[in-house]
Amino acid sequence: MPAKPPSIKPPLIKPPLIKYCSTPAGRVAYARVGSGPALLFDPGWITHLTRQLELFDFGPFMTRLAERYTVIRYDKPGCGLSDRDDFDLSFEAQVAAAIAVTEAAGADRFTVFGASQGGQIAAAIADRLPDRVEAAVLYGTCGNGADLGPAELRESLVALVRAHWGFGSKVLTGIFVPEPNPAEIEQFTRLQRAGASANVAAELLASYYLTDVRPLLPTIKAPTVVLHRQGDPATRFLLGREVASLVPGSTLIPLSGSSHLFYHGDWTEVLDAMLGFLGGIARGSGGSSSVPVDAVAERQRLTARELEVARLVADGLTNMAIASRLSIAPRTAETHVENIRRKLEVRSRAQIAAWVTEHRVRPPP
Repeated sequence: MPAKPPSIKPPLIKPPLIKYCSTPAGRVAYARVGSGPALLFDPGWITHLTRQLELFDFGPFMTRLAERYTVIRYDKPGCGLSDRDDFDLSFEAQVAAAIAVTEAAGADRFTVFGASQGGQIAAAIADRLPDRVEAAVLYGTCGNGADLGPAELRESLVALVRAHWGFGSKVLTGIFVPEPNPAEIEQFTRLQRAGASANVAAELLASYYLTDVRPLLPTIKAPTVVLHRQGDPATRFLLGREVASLVPGSTLIPLSGSSHLFYHGDWTEVLDAMLGFLGGIARGSGGSSSVPVDAVAERQRLTARELEVARLVADGLTNMAIASRLSIAPRTAETHVENIRRKLEVRSRAQIAAWVTEHRVRPPP
């Protein structure tokens, strides 16, 4: 009997249909997938509309997101399937290119997601299009690129990209994925080779280091959430906290883990926090009004102390810090958090924070 051919696992998401549009930065490739409200998606730094779906858990992340939104992705100028010559990599041109994509895709109003370098672009779009941007999700980003490290370190990283791009550098992969294994290095290297040339990758990184969006953050009017992993070595948590502090009325949701990439590690925690925040806005609870504590407690059967603990979890406090703040034993704080998880039927602290944001839980008077 002949051997059965090996089974091939079907892709989690179908290859996107690629379209092109002219932008001030050059001709850009873009794709739409899913159904529901429009969501402009910038995953940061280097992009490739098809190959990125194979990198770590990017494909599953997109599949889940596309169940609720029409996700508009695009390849940055000089990257992926966009024009590889006659392009402009300046920050202003990148912002203009992203806006042109939304117009070509017919997104009159949309939510914008930006990760890392894309977070700065998303913030600039939210600032410039207050009548079109319904909400902003900023992941693992910073206000001032110069704060990512001393000048000598930034210069050495740009040089590292120029010299080792596409050659399987463990050091380069390790900036984004702490302690990468050989398979992770190989996956990241494949994206490097397909996504951009060494020169384009280096120029985009250098542009990030030179960009400071802090002056425009206080002018953003769209409901904004800042998601940041507390152990991220590429972009320190304090930098994400600064972004959240500068955007009026924004919410900071601290996440566990240390990977800089939202689609690596516990990507479901990132997605759950994002969808929880956006879901609250869609249901009309993302505004400035607060739900009375008594009403929330009745609906979820949380005690007044549990609501207080939930609020502190949303503020990013650890169980030890919560115990110190409330003058209770650390074990008691841990029990409160576990009870909150059970009652809300959630798995993570990020989901608790998203629930607090959705319901605008405020401490009792």
